[in-house]
Amino acid sequence: MKIMGLITTLTVATALVAFAQEGTLEDAKQGAKKAGQTVKNGLETAGEKTKETAETVGEKTKETAKTVGRKTKETAQTVGQKTKETAKTIHRKSKRALNKAKAETSSQQETNQTPNTPSPTDR
Repeated sequence: MKIMGLITTLTVATALVAFAQEGTLEDAKQGAKKAGQTVKNGLETAGEKTKETAETVGEKTKETAKTVGRKTKETAQTVGQKTKETAKTIHRKSKRALNKAKAETSSQQETNQTPNTPSPTDR
């Protein structure tokens, strides 16, 4: 009887330990499942935020590129206009200087002319 009681006690204790381990295992499984779901949700949120940030950066980059393009075009037009005006001014001043030089040259030629025929006193 003592052996039978001992065997029964050991069997019951073993069964209790097995049930306790199974319960602990289920708890651990549930905890891991919850942790996995939390990580999954966190990654989804991070992915959404990253996508939103990338879209915002893309839009800002596009706007900046348009602004830079517009400013570059305006600057090129301004430089072209200034160059054109400068060229006209230079042309006008060069033409004036050339006309003035021609006038001075022709007036000097008129006053410095000597006759081709010798005068009677030169003989």
